[in-house]
Amino acid sequence: MCDLFEWANECLFLSQMMSEKPPLPADGQRDEAEPGLGLEQEVTMETARDGWDSKVEYFLAQVGFSVGLGNVWRFPYLCHQNGGGAFILLYVLLMVLVGVPLFFLELAAGQSIRQGSIGVWRHISPKLVGIGYSSCVVCFFVALYYNVIIGWSIFYLGSSFKYRLPWETCPTEGNGTVKECAASSPTEYFWYRKALDITDSIDETGEFNPIITGCLLAAWVIVCLAMYKGIKSTGKVMYFSSVFPYVVLLCFLIRGVTLDGASEGIKFMFYPRLEIWADVQVWRQAATQVFFALGLGFGSVIAYSSYNPRNNNCHRDAFTVSGVNLMTSVLATLVVFAVLGFRAKTIATECVKRSWLLGYLNILGGTRLKFAIFFLSQGVEGTGLAFIAFTEAMTLFPGSPFWSALFFLMLLNLGLSTMFGTMAGILTPLTDTFKTLRNHKFLFTACSCAVGFLIGLMFTQRCGNYFVAMFDDYSATLPLIIVVIFQTFSVAWVYGADRFLEDLKLMLDRPVPVVYKYMWKYVCPVAMLGLLGASLLKMILERPTYIAWNREKASKEDLPYPGWALAVLSMLIVVAFLPVPIGFIHSLLLERLGQSPADAEAGYMPCATTDTDQTPLDTLPPSAGDPSSFSPLLEENQDTHLQNGHIEHFQSSAV
Repeated sequence: MCDLFEWANECLFLSQMMSEKPPLPADGQRDEAEPGLGLEQEVTMETARDGWDSKVEYFLAQVGFSVGLGNVWRFPYLCHQNGGGAFILLYVLLMVLVGVPLFFLELAAGQSIRQGSIGVWRHISPKLVGIGYSSCVVCFFVALYYNVIIGWSIFYLGSSFKYRLPWETCPTEGNGTVKECAASSPTEYFWYRKALDITDSIDETGEFNPIITGCLLAAWVIVCLAMYKGIKSTGKVMYFSSVFPYVVLLCFLIRGVTLDGASEGIKFMFYPRLEIWADVQVWRQAATQVFFALGLGFGSVIAYSSYNPRNNNCHRDAFTVSGVNLMTSVLATLVVFAVLGFRAKTIATECVKRSWLLGYLNILGGTRLKFAIFFLSQGVEGTGLAFIAFTEAMTLFPGSPFWSALFFLMLLNLGLSTMFGTMAGILTPLTDTFKTLRNHKFLFTACSCAVGFLIGLMFTQRCGNYFVAMFDDYSATLPLIIVVIFQTFSVAWVYGADRFLEDLKLMLDRPVPVVYKYMWKYVCPVAMLGLLGASLLKMILERPTYIAWNREKASKEDLPYPGWALAVLSMLIVVAFLPVPIGFIHSLLLERLGQSPADAEAGYMPCATTDTDQTPLDTLPPSAGDPSSFSPLLEENQDTHLQNGHIEHFQSSAV
């Protein structure tokens, strides 16, 4: 009786669809009607998607993507540079006013429309499809250099399994130590000469570094194996890659606070200098850190949330993930400053014993805290924090190989969990958009990783570290800011904040605070436009520079990018943003040529609120001739593909 009732419901649904003009498919194209029928009407059923096996997997995936290497080295560096506790207060303020509302917007859009970034913005309007493609391009740029950093972590992890760490002492040359190492430090020498074998400038290319090339290959293989089944395989990996870093951070915190000098480092971390709030560039750095910490604009947040059931409480998820991200940044900063305080105290004590820095003691007033601050300012920047300063501090630990292996295993997992989300920001929207890619997911994933490795070889040259810095500083920042501005404007003004909130009320079965309407319409756009203006102003007023290693001087120096590098830098920004105007112009041309329907009144199709989660096969109505078979409409469709006992794809069928 239940089957007959469901079969009658489906027949009623089909008769209603035949009696009125149905909406176009998401790609804006029609299937041709069969000749002789005299009809062009279609029946369209949404594509059923894979889903997370549990809410825990989804939560770990979102946390793993947002909590990355930047939480361990960029946030502590910014705290040190910009007033310690004052910067943390500013960061929290911007997180609440800008970060959480924009993060919630992406979570809600992906969960409501059930598509990747391309499908989400095309759903709102075909003219906005370029926003999704720009997100994919930026994700690809980031994946190229981010996996190189993971390769460096693999190299250091392998080098940690030695009784005496190879960066503890300088190597000998003849009757003395190597001149370059003696003039710098063992950790700097190992990083610049043994790991990178770096050139003196970006103009000197040099040959490939075979060891780092092998580590990069290993990193891409790990990513490919973890993602070959999409979220079904990625979700399982997240149980380890997202949780293990917290275990390591807690171990380091417990060990760090017991070290001599740790309290001085922590005091310096929380010592507030509120005068830094008057500096526009400090606001820019805090907003940029919020921006990247939550992964806004990448499309990865949208991709992960699109696999959720529609009634998932994404509003609560926005606060939970943002809170975990903030707490992780503070925890990592505590660990870093405790360990660096110990490093500063140890180095200062040795210097005093040798009496060669006694003059500095007089200059700094002789206090241990000021002396610690003096040393904490050395080498604490970007990769230098992880691969030089923190690495040097671990050589002073008893059982240093164990702590070193633990630290770089943590970096490896932090990098991989973020890399999985970055790749999801590429693979999910493209497989949602193109049926051929959707039907060959494993091949597409493997080919994407192979292409990423081949292009990534440019970073394994001896000058590769300079290209990593270029991509990190310029290939993502400006394009992502522009993408997020367009995203916010599209939802708040094109689609309409009131309509979007009403959609979310129906989807979540609870009202959403109306304050988000004003956040999305006014606060967030103004903040993002201010961030864009400050970033452009900095680029215009200051010629872009990079940190180079001078082999003869055995020290770092700031060098301006040459003309050809500035051209590459500009090209990266343009290429990442170019899909937005191209998508808009392409949609206008199709509309003028009559190949694409004009947008509906008031804008655009309302976001879907009916659930299209995977449907078990045993709930489908049987055909009239064979109770064990599927419905005739499903049998006629040649695009149906079954996976794990669920419908994966159901394209429109002409009636």
